[in-house]
Amino acid sequence: MNIGQGYHLTYCTNIHPGETWDEVFESLQTYVLPIKAHLSPDKPFGIGLRLSDQASKDILEQDHLTKFKNWLAHNGLYVFTMNGFPFGGFHGQVVKDNVHQPDWTTTARLEYTQRLSQILAQLLPEGLEGGISTSPLSYKPWLQHDLNVTEHVFDQSTKHLAMLVESLYLLQSNTGKTIHIDIEPEPDGLLENAAEFLDYYKSRLIPAATDYLGIQLGLSPEQAEDIVKTHIQLCYDVCHFALAYEEPQTVFDQLAEADIRVGKIQVSAALKAKLNPDTSQREEIKKAFQPFVESTYLHQVLVKKADGSLEQYPDLPPALEHIQDAEATEWRTHFHVPIFVDRFNQLQSTQDEIIRTLQLLPDNPVTKHLEVETYTWGVLPPELKQELGASIERELSWVLSQLPAKL
Repeated sequence: MNIGQGYHLTYCTNIHPGETWDEVFESLQTYVLPIKAHLSPDKPFGIGLRLSDQASKDILEQDHLTKFKNWLAHNGLYVFTMNGFPFGGFHGQVVKDNVHQPDWTTTARLEYTQRLSQILAQLLPEGLEGGISTSPLSYKPWLQHDLNVTEHVFDQSTKHLAMLVESLYLLQSNTGKTIHIDIEPEPDGLLENAAEFLDYYKSRLIPAATDYLGIQLGLSPEQAEDIVKTHIQLCYDVCHFALAYEEPQTVFDQLAEADIRVGKIQVSAALKAKLNPDTSQREEIKKAFQPFVESTYLHQVLVKKADGSLEQYPDLPPALEHIQDAEATEWRTHFHVPIFVDRFNQLQSTQDEIIRTLQLLPDNPVTKHLEVETYTWGVLPPELKQELGASIERELSWVLSQLPAKL
């Protein structure tokens, strides 16, 4: 929804199962219409659209896209952001590290993202930029610390991103619509945090993409770099950066210094636990984490040690074996929990990171796109589940209540 001063707030529809266009459209009709009626009855309501690879092909068949555009207009809805990270099935099956498949070394990932950008260009209202979040290139454990393999993955991914920038530049020239692809760092991704994202962007993406665009389009290095920075941005997922124990102000300052933009902020919270040095209490913490062990998604754990260093585990089960580590002072795990709750029995959430991020916006207007992303509703412990539509409304209402008065 348009919340004033050019800001747009929505929720990501990857919370709803559905891999075909028919399934996606059914969920939009079921959930989005009543949410709009309650939260934005007199103003247009924005949608954060998630289309799988299959759904992105389906919607371009027959007259599905035209009918969808008409449905949006009739109901006072608009699409301004999309989630292009999960390529295939995302609910009701084992996802885990498959969420990174296919990675950016493949033409399948490139073609999928190009297709999403073409769809968004047709849906995007005049005067708005559109953003599509995407994966952090690949999944680091697949590379097994092999430097040659890692170099190949970086090279191929960068080649495909350069080709993507070219297609987005031509799309903008032909339609007048600016679409940016927003890379989303996360634990164990090839790009995990701000430092890795910035290093990749400055030392690999800019040089390779400017050379490519210079050859393909006859642009000067300065023109090419500006085009790259327009079309490749950062998705600041609050949960993911909280997992890395990064301060939002520090990240925003680093991005500003490098003149790299934030395409959208994904408003999300991780699960955490402050650990008492008395390890006799750790078994109770372990029991509190146990209901969050599930087989669908990765729940990476980052452990902060007494000396400030971090230790990382690829998922919650192997981490729980080390709960008695006396040097550990805090655990954070990649489980997107409801953002309106700050405590879960003996555990807490990183809700405070969301509040700090939102409070920074008046003096750091890094992006106008805000998207709540709590996709794990189907695998939450039963005591945390409520009716889905009401829960989405509650999350959006909570964000509205936390926005700074001078925004």
